[in-house]
Amino acid sequence: MCGISGIIDKNRRSVPQQEIREMTDLVAHRGPDGEGFYHAPGLALGHRRLAILDVSECGKQPMSYLERYVITYNGEIYNYLEIREELAAVGYRFHSGTDTEVILAAYDRWGADCVERFNGMWAFALHDRVRNLVFCSRDRFGVKPFYFSDQSDRFTFGSEIKQVLKGRREAAVANLDMVRDFLIEGLHDHTCSTFFAGIASLPAGHNLVFNLTDMQFQKTRWYTLVGRTPAPGQSVARLSTQFLTQLKSAIALRLRADVPVGTCLSGGLDSSSIATLAASMYHASASAPFRAVHARSLESAFDESMFARVVAQSGDIALTIVTPGADEFSTMIEEVAYAQEEPFASPSIFMQYFVFQKARESGCKVMLDGQGGDETLLGYERYFSTHLQAKEGMALARELRAINRNNAVRIRSLLAHMLYFRYAAIRMGVLRRRFGFLKNRYLRHFPNIEKMAAASRDMAALQTTEIEHFQLPHLLRYEDRNSMRHSVEARLPFLDYRMVELCLGLDPGLKMRQGWTKYILRSAMRGLMPDAITWRKSKLGFTAPARTWTASIEPAMRLAIEQSAIIAHMCKRKIHFDALDANIKWRLFSIAKWEEIFEVQLVPGKLRAPACPPFPAHAPAIAVQAIAAVHGQH
Repeated sequence: MCGISGIIDKNRRSVPQQEIREMTDLVAHRGPDGEGFYHAPGLALGHRRLAILDVSECGKQPMSYLERYVITYNGEIYNYLEIREELAAVGYRFHSGTDTEVILAAYDRWGADCVERFNGMWAFALHDRVRNLVFCSRDRFGVKPFYFSDQSDRFTFGSEIKQVLKGRREAAVANLDMVRDFLIEGLHDHTCSTFFAGIASLPAGHNLVFNLTDMQFQKTRWYTLVGRTPAPGQSVARLSTQFLTQLKSAIALRLRADVPVGTCLSGGLDSSSIATLAASMYHASASAPFRAVHARSLESAFDESMFARVVAQSGDIALTIVTPGADEFSTMIEEVAYAQEEPFASPSIFMQYFVFQKARESGCKVMLDGQGGDETLLGYERYFSTHLQAKEGMALARELRAINRNNAVRIRSLLAHMLYFRYAAIRMGVLRRRFGFLKNRYLRHFPNIEKMAAASRDMAALQTTEIEHFQLPHLLRYEDRNSMRHSVEARLPFLDYRMVELCLGLDPGLKMRQGWTKYILRSAMRGLMPDAITWRKSKLGFTAPARTWTASIEPAMRLAIEQSAIIAHMCKRKIHFDALDANIKWRLFSIAKWEEIFEVQLVPGKLRAPACPPFPAHAPAIAVQAIAAVHGQH
């Protein structure tokens, strides 16, 4: 796991060493174990190393191979040993124990198709001297970031936006379309655009080839998400066994490291399952205890520490609990905002930040985590609204009773979810009422809401949309920035592509069943960890004591919002801070802090003027009011 950077000068001038060094130094936290640079006519590559595999100097990057290829790479190819063995069988020789060298040899053997053989997470740029191109790639789900900017005279890229800002040599300018989507709809990382005008993200599952002869580049999609449907006629027990086998394989691959490995443990189903299975495997091959870190909320309603303790005791796991208070939160606001680089929707990510901070202090350079479980296994309670659409009559009544019995969600809340997420007009009506202080131009058109409403009518479409656009991408950004800020590599077993494809191919009735979410995971883990965890009804997941925290900084929030030029530009009237709900206050504050920290400029006259269709029919006022009461969120 590392940090990468690159500059391509389109006029083929030499890139000064100082420029590529300054870009690379900005991500020293991603790779404190070494640095390296590579120069060719019109090209410079930089690298910061976090040594995980073969921690010797043999793993240093940028790495060359066969005197033809040079790579700067961030990530892990978990099945590198199997690929290495396959390549060695046809004559390839290796001089290190790294997955980096395996990527280079695989590219020589299979060209761009090599990425289809990789099981892992990655973002890399590979210079092919013979073909005079730079081949860049990003993993299937975008676990590892790749940002770039294409200007008239140069193409720059890096692991983080701050690097690209440096390489562009231009002031940061706000992308108000993204600010609008975030503020009103709570969306971010849902497109390849960023909050910074002129800086984009290479989409997940895409390659980018930059031709150094004509100085043009082309993006191509190399991975399309498709579920693997199991053979028909199999019992739930048999499918659960297959699921467990695949999950164990995903975890086993992610335990490969030449440094200590631990896990994040919220006490929820996903992280507890990973911790339980990983601890058993780890104990079989290591003498040191398997470690876990939990962040405990000071608000009793969100305190999951008792569940984390149950899992740790059952799995013989060395558990560390951190309990960040309001002082720690307020002290770290600017640090976390700088690390995240773009606004974020909740203080809850601070809990994750403190977990990785403690992991690093404990000596764990690699941490497993449960991201992806909810999206692939239907873990969010709002998915019930789509699940119930396929049922009618007595089947619907039975499922409603089961949900009421086996899940924390209440029927009234569930019905509100169904209306709010399925009918775009209702949701748009709610949002127009809540954000009436904004200029009308921002409230006319809601294409994202319409896409989400359409997807909510079909479970397969909903899962694909959530994984590719509206849910998973921003969680992966949080995970990457929070972990790498502390030089910790986060590994996500539920996002092993074999797991994702297996889960998407399963009948929805195996994921939501008898009122349970993620039923097949519960079934697979039956007897492997305590029933209090396996059949737990409530869902929290490192939830921060947001009310306590934000109350402690309310004057600072108010002041930051008042001083924001971007917010003032978007508003048609003065904001009445005390009348806003907590979620809107936080989003406004997050925008203001981002603007302040990155010195983001507002460019009047550069706004996109969307071609807005007529307003859709408004929902009845009583429906709008009822749903707004339930949904303080998006």
